[in-house]
Amino acid sequence: MHIDEWLQTIPPGWLCALVSLVIGLESLGIPLPGEIVLVSAALLSARGVVSPVWVGVCASLGAIVGDSIGYTIGRKGGRPLFERVGRRFPKHFGPRHVARAEHYFERFGVWAVFVGRFVALLRILAGPLAGALRMPYWRFLIANVLGGIVWACGTTAVIFYLGIVAEKWLKGFSWVGLVVAVLFGIGTTWYLKRRAALALDESDLQ
Repeated sequence: MHIDEWLQTIPPGWLCALVSLVIGLESLGIPLPGEIVLVSAALLSARGVVSPVWVGVCASLGAIVGDSIGYTIGRKGGRPLFERVGRRFPKHFGPRHVARAEHYFERFGVWAVFVGRFVALLRILAGPLAGALRMPYWRFLIANVLGGIVWACGTTAVIFYLGIVAEKWLKGFSWVGLVVAVLFGIGTTWYLKRRAALALDESDLQ
C-alpha cells in the first residue's frame, strides 16, 4: 500500500494531526519523511479528502514547534550531543553532515534556519544546531516561524493546485491522475530542494 492510499484510510482530523506529528518529529532531529507526508496530504486535499487550509496550518505548527523543541535539545546538549548521535546514526548525523550544516550557519546565520526548511539536511539539523551554537532564541524563532509557514503553506498550496489541474486533465482516470500528481509533486519538491542546495553550494565557492 502506497503512503497516499494509507493516508486515505485516516479520518481528516487524525490525518492533519499525523502530518503535524511527523513534520514536528522530523524538525526536532528525527529523520522521518515529513515532506513526503505533506505532499501526499496536500494531494489528498485536492481530492476533497481533507481541507488544504488545515493541512497547511497543521504542517506549519508541526514545523515551528518541532524546530523549537530541537533548539532546546541542542542548547542543553551542545556539541557533545551531535557526537553521540553521530556515532549511532552516521548516515544522518555523521561528522560530515554536521560540519556542512554548521558551515551554513556560520556563513548565513539566521537565514540558514529559514532556508534550511527547504533543504533535507538542514531541515533535520537546523533546530538542534541553532541551539548548540547558542543562536539567540528570538532570532531563531522569527526565522523558524517564517520558514515553517512559507514551506508548509507554500508546498500545500502548490501541490493542491497541481492536484486540481491533474484531476481535471485526467478526470476519467482518477487513479492515473493521482499517480501523475504524486510524481509531479514529488519531482517539483525535489527540484526546489535541489535548487536551494545548489544555491548554498555555489555561495560556498564565492
